[in-house]
Amino acid sequence: MTQPRSARPFYQPMRPRRRDEPHRSSTPLELFFDLCFVVAVAQAASNLHHDVSEGHLGHAVTSYVMVFFAIWWSWMNFTWFASAYDTDDDVYRITTLVQITGALILAAGVPRAFTDGDFSIITYGYVVMRLAAVVQWSRAAAGDPAHRAAARRYAIGVTVVQLGWLLRLTLPEEWGIASFVLLALADLLVPAVAERPGMTPWHPRHITERYGLFTLIVLGEAVLAISVAIQTGIDAGNHGLWSLAAAGAVIVFALWWLYFDRSVEAPDQLPYSLIWGYGHYLIFAAIAAVGAGLAVAVDHERHIGHLSGVAAGYAVAVPVAVYLLTVWMLHIRRQQHGAVVVAFPVVALLALLAPLGPVPVHLIALLLFALVTLTVLLRQRDTLPTRAPAGTDPA
Repeated sequence: MTQPRSARPFYQPMRPRRRDEPHRSSTPLELFFDLCFVVAVAQAASNLHHDVSEGHLGHAVTSYVMVFFAIWWSWMNFTWFASAYDTDDDVYRITTLVQITGALILAAGVPRAFTDGDFSIITYGYVVMRLAAVVQWSRAAAGDPAHRAAARRYAIGVTVVQLGWLLRLTLPEEWGIASFVLLALADLLVPAVAERPGMTPWHPRHITERYGLFTLIVLGEAVLAISVAIQTGIDAGNHGLWSLAAAGAVIVFALWWLYFDRSVEAPDQLPYSLIWGYGHYLIFAAIAAVGAGLAVAVDHERHIGHLSGVAAGYAVAVPVAVYLLTVWMLHIRRQQHGAVVVAFPVVALLALLAPLGPVPVHLIALLLFALVTLTVLLRQRDTLPTRAPAGTDPA
């Protein structure tokens, strides 16, 4: 007789997950959470593209950095919490859906933030997400006595910082950037302070998988950005964009290859996990910015942008260089040795020089192709069996 499936509870005490839990993988709710965040990423990249193409470089970069911080920080905090305390009861699911609603509110406010400098809607969406996280941390404090001090510090710290974000909306406009930096630093300090009594039981390999999946999603957004830009140009009668499309595809493919070339070392100890987790802000933001930069290059090719060829080239070169240097710092420098450790920063430097040449996007694509080729050759060399010297018994 078939045993009935156990029903998912509406509410259950929030017990910690095991850090060594076998076969831990992303849940459908986590994947749904990621997909909903793509809306916000797409809005940020699209507005970055339009601002840069119009020549508003300073405003574009400042707005993008601030908007992407809100997107990334909300995603990151949910991810680490879920790794430690995902109970999958109905209350947990409903609270997560509230966080997703906050992400959609945030996404709706992105255009206004870029065009008018109005961050009110973004702030409201951000606060919705973060206060829902406070509910989760309060549940963890009640259900996990061993990590109660850390959970309470999270709940208190997040609440205080959210009050700061709301008060920021009342400040004069000229205090906008300074107050953002101050509150962003306060947000970043909360995990560092909260985890000191004893790390919450997040799963290292699960965290690695979650970051890899979000990297894939952001790469997909970059592919979509260049695809839409190329399609728009071809529909307008410019059929000379095919080589630019090919170069853009090579760039995005190379970014994927370089991140996933070898298995990523899972963060385990607190200092490195903070560096690794925070450093991915630059990886995610750079990937989305590459997509925006390639769209800017298409605008320049179509003669509808307001940038010089050099500036349009730097719209791709700068995020590519940031990506390479961050991957090098977080993954390559710690896990590999030899020529590839030197190659990453060298290619990043050469990418920054590429806009001074005649076809910067194609040059960057060629550089990344060469770097991928080097990593493949070195990996093959490292995996070849060592040949025994002549005259020796292999046994």
